[in-house]
Amino acid sequence: MSATMLLAPTMLSKAVNLPKISNLQNPTPEIHDGYKPNPTTNSATKSAPWMNTPLVLEPNQVVDFSKPKNRKKSPDNNHQNDGKTFIQKVSGGRGKHAMKKILHSIDNLEQESQDLQDTQKNMKQHIEFNLSFDTLGEDDDDDDDGRNKKWVRRKLPWEREERMVFRRMKREKTVTAAELSLDQGLLERLRSEAKKMRNWVKIKKAGVNEGVLDQIRLIWNTNELAMVKFDMPLCRNMDRACEIVEIKTGGLVIWSKKDTLVVYRGCNYRGMRPISHDKHVTGTLYQTVGGHDDKEEIMPVQGSLYEREADRLLDGLGPRFIDWWMPKPLPVDADLLPEVDPGYKPPSRLYPLRGRSKLTDIELTHLRKLAYHLPTHFVLGRNRNLQGLAAAILKLWEKCHIAKIAIKWGIPNTSNEQMASELKLLTGGVLLLRNKFYIILYRGKDFLPRDVANLVSNRQTEITSFQLQEETARANTIETFDYLDQPLSESSTVGTLKEFQIIQSEHEGFKAGTNETELQVEVEKLRLEKEIRILEHKYIILKRKINKASKELAKLNSAWEPAEPNEDREIITSEERECLRKMGLKMDSTLVLGRRGVFDGVIEGLHQHWKHREIVKVITMQRVFSRILYTAQCLEAESGGVLVSIEKMKLGYAIIIYRGKNYKRPLKFSRNLLSKREALQKSLEMQRIGSLKFFANMRQQAIYELKRKLSVQDALEYIDMDEKKRLTS
Repeated sequence: MSATMLLAPTMLSKAVNLPKISNLQNPTPEIHDGYKPNPTTNSATKSAPWMNTPLVLEPNQVVDFSKPKNRKKSPDNNHQNDGKTFIQKVSGGRGKHAMKKILHSIDNLEQESQDLQDTQKNMKQHIEFNLSFDTLGEDDDDDDDGRNKKWVRRKLPWEREERMVFRRMKREKTVTAAELSLDQGLLERLRSEAKKMRNWVKIKKAGVNEGVLDQIRLIWNTNELAMVKFDMPLCRNMDRACEIVEIKTGGLVIWSKKDTLVVYRGCNYRGMRPISHDKHVTGTLYQTVGGHDDKEEIMPVQGSLYEREADRLLDGLGPRFIDWWMPKPLPVDADLLPEVDPGYKPPSRLYPLRGRSKLTDIELTHLRKLAYHLPTHFVLGRNRNLQGLAAAILKLWEKCHIAKIAIKWGIPNTSNEQMASELKLLTGGVLLLRNKFYIILYRGKDFLPRDVANLVSNRQTEITSFQLQEETARANTIETFDYLDQPLSESSTVGTLKEFQIIQSEHEGFKAGTNETELQVEVEKLRLEKEIRILEHKYIILKRKINKASKELAKLNSAWEPAEPNEDREIITSEERECLRKMGLKMDSTLVLGRRGVFDGVIEGLHQHWKHREIVKVITMQRVFSRILYTAQCLEAESGGVLVSIEKMKLGYAIIIYRGKNYKRPLKFSRNLLSKREALQKSLEMQRIGSLKFFANMRQQAIYELKRKLSVQDALEYIDMDEKKRLTS
């Protein structure tokens, strides 16, 4: 504990430097030169309670509180900050500097509390108190030095010996082909010229096609540099775009910025050779392309283990798609596969024993998550004639359960729905996902690979042959032990009188004189009766569903207590109404009513709008004007506002409501309306009831039509019977 805390309160505002007092019993202050006693100032001040006699101080060492002076803090008085308490405001915000100050204050409090406890123990033991005023400043300095040493020795919470620092890894700059093959001076000259270029070739969604290559050739005839600018989707992956341009043009990319590349034609330029898709390299090779010296060069795979494994999976399925806009591996170009495969057969399928071939929702979600991380296997651009692609998918399904097909960009009249339906029909797979970017097919639980299908078919052939052999042996045994006197009727009834009697008993209801026309009438009558029974059963089921939905709707309606319209509502003049109507039509901020209708959240939204403006414009998409009027009246009654007008908009209707001149925002909103979830449930139940009533009406009309036809058939039958009786008579 510092010595300044033991002095009187009047001594704390000024540094103390007093002469040494040898005896506290008879204190006699030492008289210095120039000392003049001040009669207005008391020489004795109040001392600490544990001191026997009061301290006698010089007049210039006693603080006069009658004339306070605000002195600026000087850097020499750093020891005065030791008296700061922990609760005092610390400058510096929440940074490390502020944390250091807080910890410094904590250390001061701990040291002062420890010194105070030691002092109290010394008082209890009646130890004589000696204070050396000459060394007081030195003690303070020593204490400060000790504290500073302790503070230096103490480490902050975030300063530990062992800590892990994750620094941001900078992307290593890859060395381009131009930097490896061209001189540095030539490369700098070409780059300086490339920065000045302002004309470029636009590469659209279709990629680097023949039209783009023709434009680049035309530019290279007059200039050694050609600038190309990429559109979606290649602008997302400029590294891949650079590879495609270098492969197809045979040039070198010397400069790139954002979605723009500048291609150098080369020193020995003789024209670009068109890329041939006839050659497909299997194994670890992608494709054979033309080089600078009119020699074919092979581009090997150089990538991670993921790329090499995916490339091995796609080997043998077809030629690769060079214009692929995503990272490698390159997928198979499905447009280069044959349109019709003469030897194509649908895959063999066999349902598992006591299994379920249909996918559950959990399995479907799991397969979609798996397909997200898989590489793209095929790229497709045509809608029909996909037998070659189907055959390749069957080969892929023997190694991978899922086939991922991307749809090409920039090709007109592509229909992912038609593609997916034809592939599903050809392969019999399960469609996991279909959108304008991808089609994902699962092979199914009952899919059999080609080898397994051959084994199953061979086994079934063997079983069938064994059954035939057993039947042949059984027939030979029966013929051996058959007696000649056994009647034929007991062994078989084919071609006997018994067979004729059985047939006659089955058609006993028809008389011998029944002709073919009457038989057709009877069959039609039975068919109509059967259809009537089926439709009546469906109608009964619909009625049960309607009753169930009506009960649910009644429960929700019972929870809703609409407010009564206020009879003492505010009245506005026609001029005010017209002015408010025009203001409401010009408003941009609106409140849109959805399928839930009016619920408690809508009323809160009205009051939130009224917090900033006097009127609110509510947009509803209802079509029947009676329902729109009912909604407007409901909003007026629940919110307490004034309905200004209902206006027809381009889309829907606008309901303009004025908050009133004496508007006051309610402190608590009433909960007489439905919540957001209950309002959605009510909307669904109303929609369900309307749909069920529609189909029930259709069933009822169909039953009525069938009964009418049946009555016509009965009338015709009755007329035929009368004619027969008349003829017989």
